[in-house]
Amino acid sequence: QVQLVESGGGLVQAGGSLRLSCAASGRTFSSYLVGWFRQAPGKEREFVAVISNTGGRTDYADSVKGRFTISRDNAKNTVDLQMNSLKPEDTAVYYCAARRSFWLTTTPATYDYWGQGTQVTVSS
Repeated sequence: QVQLVESGGGLVQAGGSLRLSCAASGRTFSSYLVGWFRQAPGKEREFVAVISNTGGRTDYADSVKGRFTISRDNAKNTVDLQMNSLKPEDTAVYYCAARRSFWLTTTPATYDYWGQGTQVTVSS
């Protein structure tokens, strides 16, 4: 079992930055890949970024490439999402999710554990 708790959301102006953090419980966290997803009102949950269990592999949605960076610290059981050059269209509830797998995946339904989400609002 893995429990995930997101933090770091808030209100920021366009062009600003936020750093989200996903804190995980469980001694086997280093066996899980972790993804960040987001869901805006009236829209489906969409992939943002994913990182492998060791942190050696990452993948990003085209919409955030070059602006967002995912990283992890397995000693602290955390995965962070650094978000720069934020745009109003980045406004959403952001979720972290974990899956015990070697292969990176961008599909929400393939993840086993989810956090409760943190709101990110970018004003224009």
